[in-house]
Amino acid sequence: MTNQRNDNQQKDVDITKGIKSAAGNLFHGAHNVLETAENAAMNSVDTTSNVLSNLTGNENETQK
Repeated sequence: MTNQRNDNQQKDVDITKGIKSAAGNLFHGAHNVLETAENAAMNSVDTTSNVLSNLTGNENETQK
């Protein structure tokens, strides 16, 4: 009976670790997607700013 209980407890621990690992991977993936989207958005802002600066002759350019 004790062996069965220990086996069940070990299975519970393994399932819990699996769930935690999957959740961690999911959040890590979501974080990477958000960072990629943020980088793309900021690149668009910088590009738009530079285009407008070039069109208006404004020499106060942002990052290139």
